[in-house]
Amino acid sequence: MSEARARLLRTASELFYAEGLHSVGVDRVVATAGVTRATLYRHFPGKDDLVVAYLTQADEALRARARDARAQDLSPEDTIRTVGRAIADDIRSPGFRGCAFLNAAAEFPDPAHPVHQAVLRHRQWFLELITELMIATGKPDPEPAARHFVMLRDGAMAAGCLTDPKPICETFLRGVDGLLTYRSRDDRSVSP
Repeated sequence: MSEARARLLRTASELFYAEGLHSVGVDRVVATAGVTRATLYRHFPGKDDLVVAYLTQADEALRARARDARAQDLSPEDTIRTVGRAIADDIRSPGFRGCAFLNAAAEFPDPAHPVHQAVLRHRQWFLELITELMIATGKPDPEPAARHFVMLRDGAMAAGCLTDPKPICETFLRGVDGLLTYRSRDDRSVSP
């Protein structure tokens, strides 16, 4: 990646996340990054391409964190907890404005739009990751449990930027732990 492209993407990512995708124009990205408009268009044919690159970079960072969590040689349950703690850490981080992907989906609701497609690709990967981890626990109902985890995460990400993140994170982590504990019971009468 060229230095100019990296600077454009870094600048756009910071602005898009902090202020929203539609509210940040190309001129603002160019001025803040200190490049020309021609440089922007040489690397990104249009603003949508820049937004997709921003989401792709965010997706790649989350995939790397998931690989790191899986590489720790933990039990599947502890790997799930590690992923949960990383999510809670994000929510508690300064400048947290919710999930970049949920925010993008809200701004680009058309399922055929390339930005929305990037969101769907990320969400499908994340659901598959959590499903694989739930399957690896050897406990019943891994698919509903994975969907439950993703819903807990979505709720925590949405609520975490609206109020004090501490109780949100505590509730989310208790929910993850409760989901893992519930699935350990042999006498369940209702699946999650």
